[in-house]
Amino acid sequence: MPILRKHTIGAALLLLAVGVAHAQYVWIGPNGTRQYSDKPPPPGTPASKIIKGPGRAADDAAPDAPAPAKPDAKPAETKAAPTLAEREAAFRERSKARDELAGKQNEEAERKRRLAEHCASAREAQAQYTSGIRVAHVGPDGEKTYMTDEQRATRADAANRALAECRSAGG
Repeated sequence: MPILRKHTIGAALLLLAVGVAHAQYVWIGPNGTRQYSDKPPPPGTPASKIIKGPGRAADDAAPDAPAPAKPDAKPAETKAAPTLAEREAAFRERSKARDELAGKQNEEAERKRRLAEHCASAREAQAQYTSGIRVAHVGPDGEKTYMTDEQRATRADAANRALAECRSAGG
């Protein structure tokens, strides 16, 4: 058993040594490819191109071929998170815009409903006036009177004009 333990310990040490022997440095070379080595990158390599080194964790998010850095490029300014008051103001603006839109949509729906009702009434009147049957109406005194042919023609023309408006308005 002691020999088996010695072999196990020896194998574990070998495995650790193999991990240390792997490439310790990773950097982006001049041709844009990743370079792996157990030796440090060449002296002219900028620090921004060194991805991994001793005491430095591997940066998995580093691109394979980064764009060349401009010497006069300024670092991107990070925008501070909005304050609670700013978020509340933005919420109120969105809420107001949403309410205005809902109001406009309700007004448009009501207008379309009234137009459809008007057009249905005009179609009904036009059918009644052009059917050829006698049309009667009750006057303010409660007496029933019948329309003359001229009255029916005038009302039929008015119904036809209303229907033309309905067609042009999409109702």
